[in-house]
Amino acid sequence: MAEGSRPLIIMPAWNEVASITTTLTETQAAVPNIDILVVDDGSTDGTADAAEQTGVAVLRLPFNLGVGGATRAGYEYAERHGYHHVIRVDADGQHDPADISRVLAGLDIADISIGARFAEHGDYAVRGPRKWAMGLLAAIISRLAHTPLTDITSGFRATNRRATQQFCRHYPAEYLGDTVDALVMAVRSGLTVTQVPVSMRTRRAGVPSHNPLKAAVYLARSLVALLLALTRRPLTTGSEG
Repeated sequence: MAEGSRPLIIMPAWNEVASITTTLTETQAAVPNIDILVVDDGSTDGTADAAEQTGVAVLRLPFNLGVGGATRAGYEYAERHGYHHVIRVDADGQHDPADISRVLAGLDIADISIGARFAEHGDYAVRGPRKWAMGLLAAIISRLAHTPLTDITSGFRATNRRATQQFCRHYPAEYLGDTVDALVMAVRSGLTVTQVPVSMRTRRAGVPSHNPLKAAVYLARSLVALLLALTRRPLTTGSEG
C-alpha cells in the first residue's frame, strides 16, 4: 500500500526505552495495516534505537522539545508524506491499541476524533483540582464546538488532512497548550470534533508527566491556556484533499 494511503500513528517518546518495544509490538499486532512514526524527543536512554529495531520509522529530534513540539514535528512529517488520517498514541502503553481503529473511525463524521477517558468506558478517574479543571474546560469547549465533549485534554486523538494541516501551523509546545490551546484554535478555525469512549491503562514504566505540584496548579494553568487560546486569531483551514 502506498505511503499516505493508510493512516499514520504518531508516537512521541522521551526516555521510554523501558516501554517502547512492548508498546510498538502490541500496536503492530493490533493494527498491522497502519504506519507508525516514533518521534524521539531528544532521549538519552536508547529509545530511538529500540524503536528502530521494531521496524518502524523514527524521527530523531536533536534536543528535547516537549510533547507538544514533538507531536507537531510528527504532524509535519505526516503532511510532508501525504497522510490523510493521523492518530497520536502515547509511547508508555497507556493508550490501548485496541481502541486505535475506533478513534480513527470517528473521522468519518468529524475532522478531529478524541479518545475520551471520561465517556462511560473503562475506570479511569481523576480527583481534586484536575477533575474540576477538566470539567470546566470540557463545558466551555463543548459550547464552542457545539457538541458534548468530556475529555478535551486527551492526547489520544485522530485528525484528517484538514486538521493535520491546522496542527502543523498551530500546535503549542507549552504544558496544556498542546491539548487545550490546539483544540480551541481548531474549533474556532471551523474544524469539527467528536469523541469516542476509550480505556486508559497504567503506564508500563517511566515517570508520569504530572505530580502533586502540577495537580495543585492545574486549574490556574488550564484556565490561562484557554484564555490565551480564545484571544488568538483563528486560522483559515485548507481542504482535506
